[in-house]
Amino acid sequence: MNIKDLKALVKTITDTDITEFEMENDDERILIKRGPDTEYVQMAAPTIAAAAPAAVAAPAVAATSAAAPAAADSAPADDGCEIIPSPIVGTFYRKASPEADAFVNAGDVVEADQTVCLVEAMKMFKEIQAEFKCKIVEILKDDAAPVEFGEPLFKVKRI
Repeated sequence: MNIKDLKALVKTITDTDITEFEMENDDERILIKRGPDTEYVQMAAPTIAAAAPAAVAAPAVAATSAAAPAAADSAPADDGCEIIPSPIVGTFYRKASPEADAFVNAGDVVEADQTVCLVEAMKMFKEIQAEFKCKIVEILKDDAAPVEFGEPLFKVKRI
């Protein structure tokens, strides 16, 4: 299977609700999984160059990481604050649209399960919510900034 066909296959799978796909023949084996567990594209083919699997694996992981579960707090910092980290790799947005008000501002008190921001990955938006009632002490990222998995977005104090 050439790289063009493999990319088309990955795109087809990410555009559907399929969570696992496996194909095997004499020369190669392709396994694509997506969902809350570890996501990866595994390919064993002696006829394909070594760089091809790495080039294809990145879009599959990025496309499916939107389904990753959220983790909204971590260990308290020295100043008694906790953080709300990004549960996925993507782009951080403080508001639902360019014309809308920000979900939260520094100093705001938010309730448990209240949306504090959005993280977009592959045109899929994930609402990030506070897991407990807290006060927003500091917003650690700028609007439309790229974020990594686990990267702190907000510094909060539990109420």
